[in-house]
Amino acid sequence: MSRTVEKQYSTGELLKRFIPYLRKYWKYMVFDLFCASLTTLCDIALPKIMSRLTNTAMYEPAMLTVSLITKLALLYIVLRLVDAAAYYYMSSIGHIMGVYIETDMRTDAFRHLEYMSDSYYANTKIGTIMGRITSDLFDITEFAHHCPEEFFIALIKITVSFVILCRSNIPLTLIIFACVPLMVIVSSKLSHNFRVATRRQRSQIGALNANVEDSLLGEKVVKAFSAEEHELEKFERDNQLFKEIKKERYYAMANYNMSTRLFDGLMYSVTILSGGMFLVKGYINAGDLVAYILYVSSLIATIRRIVEYAEQFQSGITGIERFLQIMDTPIDIFDKEGAKDLEVKEGHIRFEDVTFEYPDDHNRVLSNLNIDIAPGENLALVGESGGGKTTLSSLIPRFYDVSEGRITIDGQNVRDVTLHSLRSAIGIVQQDVYLFSGTVFENIAYGKFQATEEEVIAAAKLAGADEFIRQLKDGYHSYVGERGVKLSGGQKQRIAIARVFLKNPPILLLDEATSALDNESEILIEKSLKKLAKGRTTLTIAHRLTTIKDADRILVLGKNGIEEEGTHEELLSKKGTYYRLWNGAYEEE
Repeated sequence: MSRTVEKQYSTGELLKRFIPYLRKYWKYMVFDLFCASLTTLCDIALPKIMSRLTNTAMYEPAMLTVSLITKLALLYIVLRLVDAAAYYYMSSIGHIMGVYIETDMRTDAFRHLEYMSDSYYANTKIGTIMGRITSDLFDITEFAHHCPEEFFIALIKITVSFVILCRSNIPLTLIIFACVPLMVIVSSKLSHNFRVATRRQRSQIGALNANVEDSLLGEKVVKAFSAEEHELEKFERDNQLFKEIKKERYYAMANYNMSTRLFDGLMYSVTILSGGMFLVKGYINAGDLVAYILYVSSLIATIRRIVEYAEQFQSGITGIERFLQIMDTPIDIFDKEGAKDLEVKEGHIRFEDVTFEYPDDHNRVLSNLNIDIAPGENLALVGESGGGKTTLSSLIPRFYDVSEGRITIDGQNVRDVTLHSLRSAIGIVQQDVYLFSGTVFENIAYGKFQATEEEVIAAAKLAGADEFIRQLKDGYHSYVGERGVKLSGGQKQRIAIARVFLKNPPILLLDEATSALDNESEILIEKSLKKLAKGRTTLTIAHRLTTIKDADRILVLGKNGIEEEGTHEELLSKKGTYYRLWNGAYEEE
């Protein structure tokens, strides 16, 4: 389960954290609110116009002339034109402001995710993360625009209506507005329930997306094991749970909307009953009562818009919350204050009393490990699976940080130098090759983004990849598919090795670098790797022991640390763990 889903925030805290993004576009917001105030002119002016016409017709019929009616009509037409122009801005630039804010937040989220450690991704599904930086942030576009706008309009209408109505009849106005606090209290309670339901829905859709992604990416395994029905059952469980959560959310929304309609009826009833009584007693005239009805209608329409916006508001607030849950997840691996660039002069690597345990489950993998890798030495690590070989190599570029002890390169603690300079000095070919969706050229050029075509081709030749690349339909500009699906395992591995040739780093980490190659390709790559490793410090991890028999030194890593050390011939002569591994793997040969 992701660690980011646990923290909850109050609405006030969410809005406080959101304001800096809104403040960046304050000029857009100010003009948007100005336009919002203009759109309320028609709603506010219409009751006064109707009151004027009604009172004139009833009490001063001689004054009700064509000229007066024409002037009032023209005034309303002008107000409508102003309303149309203001609404155009609100609907266009106002929404675009929301898009700017959404884009900024997505950029910040992605930047934060790029610096998260491996332990974060080991505990968080990619589908869940994708939901947080896509669909969750979509709602923020509407939220950023409508939240201040709708509340600002409501504030203007309620305030102006209250002042105008008080000038007509204070007691009747107070009676009508006495319903508002009760509406706010009830709506706040129901709004909280709605937000909880919305949060649950967002969380479940993230889990559903993650499981769908997992199943589709593993579709070959699903088909190979005829597990389609099993995957359908898993999906149906998640889908049904999502359905029930959405039902709960809609029940909460229905309760919310029902309450507002009841309050609509209450306010109309109070206006009709009280206004009628005041009219009978002569405390109010007919025109003012018409104005009351129209102002109450405007108030109810405003409150209904706020209620209808509540769903969007809750979706936006939930989106902000899920965004902050990413942003507030601490970055475990970072540059310490005052970190300097790594200077690699010789490539001397030392592990000094290194202990490591995974931060999430505290599973200890390495204990008090001491290794000295001489400059230019090709050191190989072998041992049974789970012994910590890959973990050990991951500590050098700080994919994880040591729990105790330290690792130095030319006497510089890797935790005291910048991550960029550290990782720029290290070339890595991992066991699980990952190619980006793009062309062969783009994937090789990942080792050096400004590389020329000649440099990319030279790197491919060194990796033994040039020949098969030229046989592809579009050569170096052939599309490799998602995760390199259009290439074989050996082809992907050679492209990954070509990246490292292009990067040309002083330190090499080879984690099963030839594991996916056939024998012919393995021989070719071994020659290339030997050429690349010459004069560079190289750490090689291998299960296929033939690939490291010519290493300068071999360490056999076990549960108790380093069990054996020596060259291939020295270790075989000891007839210990390495001898057993060698004969167990190659006794048939």
